[in-house]
Amino acid sequence: MKLKIYQVDAFTDRLFGGNPAAVVPLNEWLPDSMLQNIALENNVAETAFFVKTPGGFHLRWFTPENEVDLCGHATVASAFILYHHENFRGEEISFESKSGKLTVRKSGDLFTLNFPAYKITPVEATNDVLNAMGKVPAEVFKMNNDLLLVYHDEHTLQMIRPDFGKLKQCAARAVLVTAPSTEADFAYRFFAPKMGIDEDPATGSAQCSLIPYWSSRLNRNALNSIQLSRRRGKLKGELKGDRVEISGNAVLYLEGEIEV
Repeated sequence: MKLKIYQVDAFTDRLFGGNPAAVVPLNEWLPDSMLQNIALENNVAETAFFVKTPGGFHLRWFTPENEVDLCGHATVASAFILYHHENFRGEEISFESKSGKLTVRKSGDLFTLNFPAYKITPVEATNDVLNAMGKVPAEVFKMNNDLLLVYHDEHTLQMIRPDFGKLKQCAARAVLVTAPSTEADFAYRFFAPKMGIDEDPATGSAQCSLIPYWSSRLNRNALNSIQLSRRRGKLKGELKGDRVEISGNAVLYLEGEIEV
């Protein structure tokens, strides 16, 4: 069986920036084991698969290790492919997912996601997390199965060198770190070795926690952020009640065909 495949750099306006995602359009769902093997073979942070439904599309995301409930950059990549390569003509794309209904609209070259806003709860940092991260945060929050660590300044954020072996043994699924930025309203990094991603380059779903935190701290709903990875990610976010709008660009890297 031959399947179309695309690779898109999301949350960037330049090739080799942002976060690469593979996108595989399907006519019907393949076995989960096949989807996971394709994601493992692609070996990028996320591979997105979608199937057309009467009301829009059903969207799923897989890391090289497992399926995840929500992914921002691979949703942007999927929307990019639908608009530019799969002849989608509507004003807004509606996706059904493990995180409920998600929408994407396009304005010029900018894609805007509508995602859920996460509730964050203050917690104490445990020694295993502190040992893995190597830098003591000013604040620690829990959101779902992840941790958010807040630092005083951008330089400290840049200097963090996690011990990924230790981090993989921590209870948290992933660790998100953030601080004020000189280039934007805030900066952040995202570490998820349990999901096969030591450091993610540009994480859209992180905005579901970051925008509520920074909106409250800065008393503004609309915020710009930068992800301090080697590839750099640039994102815009806005808090809208219990939802977050996340905006960014995307660039096509690859268009091809796979045989499974």
